[in-house]
Amino acid sequence: MADGAVDAGVVGGGGEPDVSDSLRTFGAVVQGFRKRAGMTQEELAERVRYSVQTVASVEQGRRFPTLEYVRRAEEVLDAAGILSGAVRHLSRQPGLASWFRQWARLEAMAVSLHTYECRLVPGLLQTEAYARTLFENQLPPLGDEQVEAQWVARAERQKLLRERPNTAFSFIVEEHLFVRRTGGADVTQQLIDHVLRLAALRNVEVQVMPLVRTAHAGLDGPMQLLETPENRWFAYNEGQRGGLFVSDPKEVSVLQMRYARMRSQALSLEDSLGLLQEMRGAR
Repeated sequence: MADGAVDAGVVGGGGEPDVSDSLRTFGAVVQGFRKRAGMTQEELAERVRYSVQTVASVEQGRRFPTLEYVRRAEEVLDAAGILSGAVRHLSRQPGLASWFRQWARLEAMAVSLHTYECRLVPGLLQTEAYARTLFENQLPPLGDEQVEAQWVARAERQKLLRERPNTAFSFIVEEHLFVRRTGGADVTQQLIDHVLRLAALRNVEVQVMPLVRTAHAGLDGPMQLLETPENRWFAYNEGQRGGLFVSDPKEVSVLQMRYARMRSQALSLEDSLGLLQEMRGAR
């Protein structure tokens, strides 16, 4: 993912995903067992070999616990399998920020999804190596658990391309995203191979916007558009520190108009694939 409001839009910012009821409940259960054992958070942290901040975040429902944390806490607190049973029912999607999850829910049921990107290759098209390069270079830096959660969430989203064969996916990506060689030449070659394989799917179209183009309808930045099964359209735009969900039909119409123009300005499907194949061979 790289991931104010318009009418019924949703304002969002970066940071931890917001608290879900299931995480709150799990945290309260852990806290209850800790207090029954007569331990402070500092004492539990020392016994499970995690930081005090992690222990506090889990109890507050603000951190998705790792399986190793659950195993150690259950042993230390003599929880008799209750924690390992409860963790299976946690519903928060780790790695998806709160301001993106509303879009992700619609994305999972869309009948068509259009994506234009000028900053990075869209998340649905990324390889693991490319995605991890992005996560590992974020600022402020992410911890190993956070990087892993980000990748797991992204990999889960990517299943949409193959699990929803009746959904039409259209992507317009800038040529310079491949020229930049994010992660190095090998990562870029693997990425291009991966995009070419996905573009061979009947429900996936990939167009490349060439480096030289005298007119460009997408100069205001990246955008995503989707159509629901009820044939309603929504849009999502992402910036440095948050996302903008757009539901006002008039605003969505403006973005649809721009996307349609970009489709005519980008290389054709055949020429786009040809360019990617040439770039792959020009390591």
